[in-house]
Amino acid sequence: MKYTTAFLLFLCLTTFVRAQLPVDYAGKPFRDSLYTLGPQAIPGRVELAYYDLGGEGVAYHDTTPVNEGAALNHTSAHWRPGISKRTAFFRENEAVDISYAKDWADFNHPNKVDPAVNQLYIGWESDGEWTNYTVDVKAPGRYKIITVYGYHDNGASLWINQQFATRLTLPEDTGNWHNWTQATVGEVVFSRKGPHLLTLKYNAGANLAYLDFVWIADAGSNGK
Repeated sequence: MKYTTAFLLFLCLTTFVRAQLPVDYAGKPFRDSLYTLGPQAIPGRVELAYYDLGGEGVAYHDTTPVNEGAALNHTSAHWRPGISKRTAFFRENEAVDISYAKDWADFNHPNKVDPAVNQLYIGWESDGEWTNYTVDVKAPGRYKIITVYGYHDNGASLWINQQFATRLTLPEDTGNWHNWTQATVGEVVFSRKGPHLLTLKYNAGANLAYLDFVWIADAGSNGK
C-alpha cells in the first residue's frame, strides 16, 4: 500500500501531539521556595500535593472553596510546635484539601505501611474533583502504579493528555482514614518520553499520598 507524503506527515504529527501537553493547557508545574525541580519525573514518585499551579478550573477542580486540611490544622489539636507552617498549612489559599501524616494521629493505628512523618496527602475528595500534574516521562514503557492510602471509596481514574488511561483501584478498605496501607493500583503505558499531563479524577473517600510509577516493560503499540 502506498502513502502520500502528506499522509505520512499527518501520522507523524498526530503521534507527536499525543505525547505532548495539550496545546490549550495553561497550568504550570508546581514550585515553591523549597521545591524547585520543575515537572515531577517518571519513573519516580508523583507527590499528589504537588499538583500544578493555575488555580480552580485549570490545575484542579474542588467542590468547596476551602482547603479543609489546612483549616483543620489551624486548630491546636492538629498543629504542634516543631511542625513547619509549610507542612501544616500547605497551599492553604487553594481549595484542594491537603493535610499531613502526624506522629500522634497516623502512627497509633494498625497500619500495614507507615507513611513518612509529615507526608503530605490529599483527602476529603468528592466525586467530580480532579487535580492536574505536568510530568516528564524519562523512559517510555509499561509502568505499574503504587500508592500509599488510607480508607477506600474507591480510588480515582487516571487520564493522560486528557484521554482516559486507567482506573486506580484501591483493593482494601483499611477501615479508617488514618489506617494506612500500600498497594499496586493500576498499570499504564507511556509510548514516548517527554512532557505529559496527568489528571486524577477522584471518587469520594480515600487519603492519597503519592503515586509511584515503576517501570516494568517496554512500551507496547497502544500506549499514550
